[in-house]
Amino acid sequence: MHSYRSTCPIPSRLSPVSAVALSLFSSVGAWAAQPAPADTTVASVEFNDAFLHEQGGTRLDVSRFNQGNAAAPGIYRVDLYVNEVWTGRSQAVLRKIGRGDVQPCFDRAMLEHIGVDVGKLSPEATALLADNAGSACAPLSTLIPGATAAFDNGEQRLDISVPQIAMSRAARGYVDPRYWDDGVPAARVQYNANAYRSDGAGVSYTQAYVGLNAGVNIGPWRFHHDGSLVYSDHTGTQYQALQTNMQRSIAPLKSQLVIGDAFTDGSMFDSFGFRGVQLASDDRMYPESQRGYAPTIHGIANSNARVQIRQNGNIIYETTVSPGAFEINDLYPTGYGGDLEVIVTEADGSQRISRVPYAPMVNALRPGTTRFNVTVGQYRSPSVHIAPGVFQATVQHGFNNLLTGYGGVLLAQNYASALVGVALNTGYGAFGLDITHATTGLTNEPGRNGQSIRISYSKLVAPTHTNLTLAAYRYSTRGFLGLSDAIALKDLDRQGLGFAMGGTVRGRLQLMVNQALPTGYGSFYLSGSTQDYWNRSGRDTQFQAGYSNSYRNINFGVSASRQLNINSAKWDNRVMLTLGIPLGKSPYAPYASTSLTKDSSGVVSMQESVSGSLGTDNALSYSASAGYSGGGGMGSNTSAGLGASYISSAATLTGNVSKGSNYSQVGAGMSGGIVAYPGGVAFMASMGDTLAVVEAKDAAGARVLNGNGLRVDRWGHAVVSNLTPFSRNEIEIDPKGLPLDVEFKSTIQNVAPTAGAVVKVKFETDNPGRAALLQIKMPDGKPLPFGAEVTEPAGQIVGTVAQAGRIVVRGLKSDSGTLTAKWGPGANETCTLGYALPKLVDAKSRLIVRVPAECRFEQMAKAAF
Repeated sequence: MHSYRSTCPIPSRLSPVSAVALSLFSSVGAWAAQPAPADTTVASVEFNDAFLHEQGGTRLDVSRFNQGNAAAPGIYRVDLYVNEVWTGRSQAVLRKIGRGDVQPCFDRAMLEHIGVDVGKLSPEATALLADNAGSACAPLSTLIPGATAAFDNGEQRLDISVPQIAMSRAARGYVDPRYWDDGVPAARVQYNANAYRSDGAGVSYTQAYVGLNAGVNIGPWRFHHDGSLVYSDHTGTQYQALQTNMQRSIAPLKSQLVIGDAFTDGSMFDSFGFRGVQLASDDRMYPESQRGYAPTIHGIANSNARVQIRQNGNIIYETTVSPGAFEINDLYPTGYGGDLEVIVTEADGSQRISRVPYAPMVNALRPGTTRFNVTVGQYRSPSVHIAPGVFQATVQHGFNNLLTGYGGVLLAQNYASALVGVALNTGYGAFGLDITHATTGLTNEPGRNGQSIRISYSKLVAPTHTNLTLAAYRYSTRGFLGLSDAIALKDLDRQGLGFAMGGTVRGRLQLMVNQALPTGYGSFYLSGSTQDYWNRSGRDTQFQAGYSNSYRNINFGVSASRQLNINSAKWDNRVMLTLGIPLGKSPYAPYASTSLTKDSSGVVSMQESVSGSLGTDNALSYSASAGYSGGGGMGSNTSAGLGASYISSAATLTGNVSKGSNYSQVGAGMSGGIVAYPGGVAFMASMGDTLAVVEAKDAAGARVLNGNGLRVDRWGHAVVSNLTPFSRNEIEIDPKGLPLDVEFKSTIQNVAPTAGAVVKVKFETDNPGRAALLQIKMPDGKPLPFGAEVTEPAGQIVGTVAQAGRIVVRGLKSDSGTLTAKWGPGANETCTLGYALPKLVDAKSRLIVRVPAECRFEQMAKAAF
């Protein structure tokens, strides 16, 4: 027994009254099933119009509903679903196929857009697409056996089903390079500024910092400059240029070309700064599973403290944190290697420093994958006075699932280093083993040469959910020097000062572990390193460890750390207990945090803070804290502080103030950016490398869902600053709260920008016009036949007549005009109706108004004319 489906599609602007009428019509219609056409999976039906007789014997022509899709031919903007996965909005072409119904048709571009591998099409399908090149378009089932395409006129949705064998195969998250967008020409300036002042114990100091990222985009080229301006009332004003360069993506090589100042990646040799030319593989062009990472920084602050992060002598991040535990997880380091120095400056001026290991993962690649890096230029470092020429070349290749080989050379004046290694991907984890030989020539001292052996290991232990991110041990002989140490020694040797460096590392062990415990038992983390030296005694050991858990809505944890206290030049061990409780169940309920800390000197500190956010977008955040410390022979101190931040559409503003027994502190900050492009000038509240400028005319105040507090400004602009390069990014806008005379043609768009691009995303808005309930009568006073189709002068269907000649019409662009009603093929079954709406006075008059209308036959209209 065959099962048939009766469908009665409704025009996209059909009124609720008309929709109910047609639904009733389809439910009472007697139909006889006919064989489905080869091009569609929906059966043809035949409605018995005897149920729809009008007074006087008039019969309604319902033949247009015999097919499953009654949409008119044309171009539609639709939500595209491929194998039940939404892939964005696109244009769909509907054509009448032969004598059958109206169906979606597909050309080569559309097939490629939905992910079909056109190389797998049959010769007949290929010839069909090649016929009348540029306009060839055919039903999907004709091109791909077993494929279907169904258009829902009411939902403006196109559902496509394609057998998997016909689809292109790519890793998850892969975007074909042909769809990468280089963006529009643009100039931009991004900034992160903060000022900090502290007074205490007869000593006061003021410090200010401005981090700048300025650039110009022209086609695929990115010209940009990174720098930082630091002011201190003790040292004055200093500007440090981190890097100035131009770069572009090289899609065929999956690499970035950089000309100017930059850093090597540190995957094999230690990362260093250079001025020259670099061509290197870009992990972001690979599927997400193959991309690199940046470490998360954990720490503890006793007050409203300033946290500064340095890498290779350069300031790469600075912010102000509230008392208690803090976490920084949004770093964008300038190089993929090199330890990070975390400097915490308390409100009373005391400082602590810790080092976070930042080494790459084991160098294993997938089979057939090759990565490379070629750099030539001058060595660049603010800590030395010489800039010798350098050349570095590295390569990695995955031979099979087990073995990856890698190697490289590093050359500079009177310095040479070579490395060779292997990475093994085994069931016991990923192992890496490499050996580096280095030779250093000096003028006033004997030359040095030696070897360094590194063994690394990475493993996710599934049974225990232990993520051993990296365990590595490096042993270096007495004569081995890395490039940075060698150039520092050459700089001293050139000045005749001899080797006065802090020490030559002999052995170094580093470890990073994340452990998830069974459900209900929480999790813990551990990261740290220890190393000893050839030319001095002792061992440097630092670590950070913590455990966290929750019970219902109560969060608690314990953490420990070992850091170097710069003021006392001693190592400081700390233990902290934390407890967090939400003060209510509403989304805006404050959150209370309590911490208890004890350090090596015996000082015990307690902090209590309350924080929360306000506003529809959680744009306003606030915090209040109070603290007490005592013990260790230091006496007792109390403190209190306030902090707040606000995210607007143009900038992010922060402020904080605190008062202690022997100090007072105040701080403020602002971050954001400005983008100038051919469409105007736009402001951004948060910083980012790859941007999208949203254009939405007449939509001021509309919320952009890609960021807190992000809304369209009064000029119709908004900037989304957190795009992922070379990946599909969804930009969504919320029209809630807009005036009734503004509507979006679409609210979601997808973009795949290249690195550093400024892409323009235009959301087209339209005046939807007014709505009216027309009471239509014929010249003889009878109502217009039920089911008659009403169109505007351009031919667009605006509704279908319901009972008693009523129709709800939407999208009327003018207060008066004419429409056409048709209920059959004859000339006497088509009439013209005029309407006149009351003048628009206020928002209330935008509601549906009820007006009479008379439908006149064309012959009568001509006679009257």
